[in-house]
Amino acid sequence: MRIQLLSLAGLIVLAPGIITGCAPEQTPGEPQAQVPSPTQSPSPQQPTGTLQVRANGEERAREGLVSKDGWRITFDHVYATIANVTAYQSQPPFDAEQGGEIQAQEKVVVLDQATTVDLAQPGDGQDSVLVAEAANVPTGQYNALSWQMIPATEGPAQGQTIVMRGTAERAGQTVNFVLNVDREFEYICGEYVGDERKGIVQADGTADLEATFHLDHLFGDGEASPDDSINQGALGFDPIAALAQNGNVQVNMAQLQSQAPQVYQQLQEILPSLGHVGEGHCREAKTQTTG
Repeated sequence: MRIQLLSLAGLIVLAPGIITGCAPEQTPGEPQAQVPSPTQSPSPQQPTGTLQVRANGEERAREGLVSKDGWRITFDHVYATIANVTAYQSQPPFDAEQGGEIQAQEKVVVLDQATTVDLAQPGDGQDSVLVAEAANVPTGQYNALSWQMIPATEGPAQGQTIVMRGTAERAGQTVNFVLNVDREFEYICGEYVGDERKGIVQADGTADLEATFHLDHLFGDGEASPDDSINQGALGFDPIAALAQNGNVQVNMAQLQSQAPQVYQQLQEILPSLGHVGEGHCREAKTQTTG
């Protein structure tokens, strides 16, 4: 097995729709982001290409959703801080639901530091946000992906792993909310599942993989039946709305643990299920603290 480590040229910092070259203009006062381009020096005979990793909150993050309890939720920002992104050519293919470990024939560290992306505002007509890319990677199909979620060290999501800021409306009631999550965790995922195959790097070409976040696992799906599996495990929005004062709620995990321990426990169980690769599943792994 050949192991390759591609170091980044810099750290991407926090901003909505932040990736340089694949994002809209920066909002004044927001930190400017940069996309590093890790490179290596392969042997002359070794064909290589470029591999990108993108983050996607799907339409639910960009356009909003209806929760299982009937709240129409729209997001101003969904900040997610992603670190230590690694792509693999696994043989046999890795199945997150079956357990076991990735049997990597090739391993590429696409991002060895951390960046915060805004899943609600990818910008530039894109459905996803470029997290990082690696040049000169061996050709072949990268059919497994792992990444960590850690608290941001600066910017609008400082101290938090995920920040959801938005508005929820139901039956004439409006709640402005900020939900802060500071828990660290790691996703280990198999092959991307979607309308097209991803991660197939050809000589001198560019391929991409996607870290996908399914917000309906947290809030449920008001268009699905109440006994649908997506709604059975989801929190919905009623428990958050119950904490609002004068139509506003801003809450973090420590506050939930003390004020609403059942909500806190349910969140702890849901968070590992947010990460996917398209519709492909991931599992949680033990996460080491990353600076």
